[in-house]
Amino acid sequence: MSDPAATAPSGPVPTVPVEVPTAERPSRGRSIAAVVCLVLAALLTTPAAIAYWGQRTLNDTERYVNTVGPLVNSPQVQDALATKVTAAIQQQVDIEAILNDVFAGVITDRPRLQRLVGPLSAAINGLIDRQVREFIASDAFADLWTAANTRAQQSLHRLLTGDESGAVSLQGDQVVLDVSEVIEQVKQRLVDRGLTIVQNVPIPDKDRQIVLMEAPQLKQLRTVYAFANPLAQWLIVVVAVLYLAALLLARRRPHMTVIIGALLAANALVVALALSVGRQLFIDQLAGTDFGPASRVFYDTLLSYLDRGRQVFLWLGLILVVVGWFAGPNRSGTAVRTTVTGGLEGIGAALADSPVGGAGRWTAANARWLRVVVAALGAVVLLWGNDISPSRLFWSLALVLVLLALVQVLVGAGRETAAARTAPPAEPATAGTS
Repeated sequence: MSDPAATAPSGPVPTVPVEVPTAERPSRGRSIAAVVCLVLAALLTTPAAIAYWGQRTLNDTERYVNTVGPLVNSPQVQDALATKVTAAIQQQVDIEAILNDVFAGVITDRPRLQRLVGPLSAAINGLIDRQVREFIASDAFADLWTAANTRAQQSLHRLLTGDESGAVSLQGDQVVLDVSEVIEQVKQRLVDRGLTIVQNVPIPDKDRQIVLMEAPQLKQLRTVYAFANPLAQWLIVVVAVLYLAALLLARRRPHMTVIIGALLAANALVVALALSVGRQLFIDQLAGTDFGPASRVFYDTLLSYLDRGRQVFLWLGLILVVVGWFAGPNRSGTAVRTTVTGGLEGIGAALADSPVGGAGRWTAANARWLRVVVAALGAVVLLWGNDISPSRLFWSLALVLVLLALVQVLVGAGRETAAARTAPPAEPATAGTS
């Protein structure tokens, strides 16, 4: 036999390169991309919500009027407007001086009549105040309020874009609301009731205006508005796409669903904090003005749409946390999921012999994209008309749950029908051999 060592080739033994698996590289890049999308979405959620509220409420006349329309029924707002209008009229109409002038000769002959001037003056001033308040509480004023706020929104839009004409204007560092039309309407009502002395009384411009807020930074705000307004409408869509991309890129999607839900809930709390701080600043700005007592109601009403959106964010976040837990590989989630799906499919299996079985076979073959369609339908119901609210969220959630349950029942019927068709036929019993 030959020595193996003798036949071995001389020189260094060549090494065979070992290829390192590259499957982990795309997976790692995918995870990094998911994290980047998630971080960007989390940082942009609150700005996107505020920007979308501003874009829809301040730029859309119909949305703005629908938002501030209920203010006409607020006692605080009615009282603030009545106080301003009454003071503007009474300041220019000195009832007591007019009575003294009218009764001058009579009072000279009957000095005791001087005692009636005070009560008569108070009665007439009371009549003015009562007429003002009755008008502000009337349907006619409600119509006037709608028309005035339509013009106010258009004026506010012009104000932000640099055009200072209209009911809302910038005077120095103050944003003011013109109430000239209300004053003229009240004066006409008083004239119609016989108080003709107010007909030709001039009301100075300063008494026709209500200071809404001090705005020394309005010029900077205009710059921000000009830059941000084109992006505000689509920023919320970008955020939604980023969250969806993070979910699709994640290797553990149930875990990512929980994280997204937690981030949405956290952003809802940030919006709540911003609303609380903004409310206090707004109230402080109007403190001491004619509109001060109504400032809280005005702020809460104007930002009601944003507050409803915050509530939707919070509840949607909590729902996603529950969905992520339910869909995850944890023991309790798996047990609940198995129990629920098993029960629904059991109901479907019992209906396999009915016409449901035929629909079930098709449903079982297309169950994955049907669930996607159901989720998309829930999103459409939630966002339809852009009037997002917690009640609409719960209705859309109920619709999604009912449709998903129906899909699972049909899947159970389809699987039972398919199993019955593929099962081998039972062999006939044979007679025993002797």
